Amino acid sequence: MKEWLRSIPAVHELQNHEQFEVLLRNNQLDVSQLTKQVKEAIDQIRSSIVKDNWNGSIPGTNQFIDEIFQLVGENVKNQFSFTIERVINATGTILHTNLGRARLSDNAIQHVVETAQNYSNLEYRLQEGERGSRHSHVENLIKEITGAEAAMVVNNNAAAVYLVLRALAENKEVIVSRGQLVEIGGSFRISSIMEESGAKLVEVGTTNKTHLYDYEKALNPETAIVMKVHTSNFKVIGFTKSVETEELIGLTQQTENVIFYEDLGSGALFDFRKHGIGDEPVVREVIEMGADIITFSGDKLLGGPQAGIIAGKKKIIDVLKKHQLARVVRVDKMTLAALEGTLIDYARGEMGVKNIPTIRDLLISTVELDERTKTFVTNLLQGTDHFEAKISPGTSQVGGGTMPDVLLPTRVISLKHHSLTAEQVGRKLRIENKPAIVGRIQKDEYIIDLRTVTKEEEQLLLQALLQL
Repeated sequence: MKEWLRSIPAVHELQNHEQFEVLLRNNQLDVSQLTKQVKEAIDQIRSSIVKDNWNGSIPGTNQFIDEIFQLVGENVKNQFSFTIERVINATGTILHTNLGRARLSDNAIQHVVETAQNYSNLEYRLQEGERGSRHSHVENLIKEITGAEAAMVVNNNAAAVYLVLRALAENKEVIVSRGQLVEIGGSFRISSIMEESGAKLVEVGTTNKTHLYDYEKALNPETAIVMKVHTSNFKVIGFTKSVETEELIGLTQQTENVIFYEDLGSGALFDFRKHGIGDEPVVREVIEMGADIITFSGDKLLGGPQAGIIAGKKKIIDVLKKHQLARVVRVDKMTLAALEGTLIDYARGEMGVKNIPTIRDLLISTVELDERTKTFVTNLLQGTDHFEAKISPGTSQVGGGTMPDVLLPTRVISLKHHSLTAEQVGRKLRIENKPAIVGRIQKDEYIIDLRTVTKEEEQLLLQALLQL
């Protein structure tokens, strides 16, 4: 062992080797960075020799040097490769939180790329030649689409809720139904956010029943906000009662200095109810009812980037824009570009909305899914005899904590490999394939739902399965 350790080349010798120069050029590294990688590779090999688990060549040979540089190359690749990778989502869950939620439209993507590559008028008014506000780029679009008097954007909906409560109700009371004290996700609870904001939570009603008189009894001179939280990530069924938005707006309008605020969560700008999908309230309808202020997400049913959108009465939005926290939770130029591109799709009407992947995937018909799955299975079985495949009715989920009770009818492909288990198929597609593929596993079958797979991705998915 000692002889092997003494035979390991010195770092300066390896620096003079032609393979060192090749790695420098191919990976665009400076000498110090690559030297660090060489030292780490030698340490790895030395440790393996000491532990008697080195499986490579004998130190001192040319083959051993090749193996050192091979290890260096692998380490360089691992360190300087992106950890956020493209994934093909074959689960059928449209707003898959673990896979990045909403995919952006082509319009939004192009706008992000152009904004990222160049300088922009992010906070500059070209007509006047003076400083401007980043809020202005999407505010007019939000006003146009929702009917709100004013709007602003922050980095997510939790931040929007926090800013509203902090700016408008610090050290004052906010009335909320017990049945609406939801946990948003990742252990973020409305009650906890309210506590952090400095607002005083006043719970009314019970978990399953809250009446208008519960709110009326709770009103007092310390009340700043009557808050309604749309329970978009769960449903309470059975013996229930909740107070409608219109009733709460009527109550606050009769009460001086009390704001009605509704957190809509998922933020539907498109009326999915007309297509028989869920019962999500449309943002415009809530604004038209007279809500003082509302908040909702950008990367859920809206189909855009992660963002928290605040819309409502101008005098209230102006207070929020001037608050010190507004700078803490503000969004960057690429988020604004993605959101502006998405909102322009909405502003164009029905034709533009169809360009938004989230809406397109939600509305895809079972007839189209049936045709696509049949073609896919035919192509798969013509290319390999290693799989058994069947098509059957199934359901897709909306995901992202949205429309929890909505199951979209779909067609699923169930695959059984002749020599690999479903877990092994899933692992190979997830780890060894580029781009990674994520499907579902049920009863030792690998399940594919093409609802969330684009036609371009179908070919990549087919190639990956044929390689198995």
